[in-house]
Amino acid sequence: MTVASAAVPPARFSAQIRSHALQNRIMELILERGLDVGDALPTESELSSELGVGRNTVRESLKVLQALGVIEIRHGFGMFVAPNNFSALVSGLTFRGRLSLRHKGEEAMELIDVRQALESGLIGSAIDLLTEEHLSDLRETMEAMQEAAVKGEPLAEHDAEFHRKLYAPLNNELLINLMDVFWQVYRQIHEALGHGPVNLEEQARMHWDIYESVASRDKALAAERLQRHFDGIRQKLKDVASA
Repeated sequence: MTVASAAVPPARFSAQIRSHALQNRIMELILERGLDVGDALPTESELSSELGVGRNTVRESLKVLQALGVIEIRHGFGMFVAPNNFSALVSGLTFRGRLSLRHKGEEAMELIDVRQALESGLIGSAIDLLTEEHLSDLRETMEAMQEAAVKGEPLAEHDAEFHRKLYAPLNNELLINLMDVFWQVYRQIHEALGHGPVNLEEQARMHWDIYESVASRDKALAAERLQRHFDGIRQKLKDVASA
């Protein structure tokens, strides 16, 4: 008998499979009916009748789908297809990242690897579509970051805004959402570890270097400087995690 089968009684394991199948069936029903964000779902009673299961069973599956960000339940109004919501992903990744700090922070490092690959891999495409307006917006963010660094103020929000604007030319909402997810997860992991000394002017200078390579439309240099930036983040996390 495996550890997994010993930990989960067969009846409960079977119930989990049925519940997961029902969640998938409800999602398929949404797609089959051509429902879109904001559209109303059938009522619990209607779903129960159509899917051939009890209302309590439907209700439990709907709660899971709400937690996953697939639907939203507005009490007194009904159930609707939810807009893009990455809060569940943030919570899950933050938990896994913080849990991994007990064994050298491997999963936390993997999150940085993924973001590093995304940003350094897509910077060339962003530069191809860069306009003078994009560049002006990016410079304004850098000037605000520099001013905050001189005053000794936190740079977190300026940093996040810089990276969002860096890829704004791609007009890719999913990418920006994923970057925000990684940013929120990293911040929460960093806060869980406690704050070490931060060289604000060095942080600002590193972002100025990235900006200058983008402004000169040097794709290779921009990718290299982004790689170096994330190498620095990874090293800081290693230092704190091993302390």
